[in-house]
Amino acid sequence: MEKMTEKTDFNATTYLAQRSRNEAALSEAGVYGPEFEHDACGVGFVAAKDGKACRAVVDAAIEALQAIWHRGAVDADGMTGDGAGIHIEIPRDFFIEHIARTGHDYDGGRLAVGMVFLPRTDLEAQERCRCIVEQEILADGHFIFGWRQVPVDVSALGDKASATRPEIEQIMFSMPADFNEAEAERHLYVVRRRIEKAVMAELISDFYICSLSSRSVIYKGMFLAEQVTAFFS
Repeated sequence: MEKMTEKTDFNATTYLAQRSRNEAALSEAGVYGPEFEHDACGVGFVAAKDGKACRAVVDAAIEALQAIWHRGAVDADGMTGDGAGIHIEIPRDFFIEHIARTGHDYDGGRLAVGMVFLPRTDLEAQERCRCIVEQEILADGHFIFGWRQVPVDVSALGDKASATRPEIEQIMFSMPADFNEAEAERHLYVVRRRIEKAVMAELISDFYICSLSSRSVIYKGMFLAEQVTAFFS
């Protein structure tokens, strides 16, 4: 019994010492600060050291996400979670290909994508939400290429998540090419807030803008971490 206690104390001491060294190294590199320590959901971050987009980064992020499944709550049905998702850089070539399918030629502007959750069962409200989204984007001077219905596999969801799932669509549009990233994101924040206020004024529920950006797009839902890639087929 005494040996077990000594071993436990030794492991704890070793762990704390190693953690202290890691924190010091990360702090020196400018990627960590003790003031940011707080309780939160599990979060992973993966990036390419050369800054170039590649599929391997996304695959590694998915693998990391699946490794922290234990950080989320699970409903009694065993499949409905309290939310999981992945935040990635906009895959430009992928969306430019889909823009061509809408009958438009990509105009060389700053490509932006909105991930929009629409009311699934109220088709009138669903169409009204689309109109509001388009009106506010056009009012800010941008050109809309069209909408893309996001392919999903509902069999990956639990009963509760399936019963309340939204209609998930992406709106693709072009912003002025001379906008820098910070300027574009400021514009899109204002557009998003105007859309949300207009939808609220219409007393429409079950509407949510998951992301609206010229930089990145978010895929998420009320499922377990390992179900992200299964649902977004």
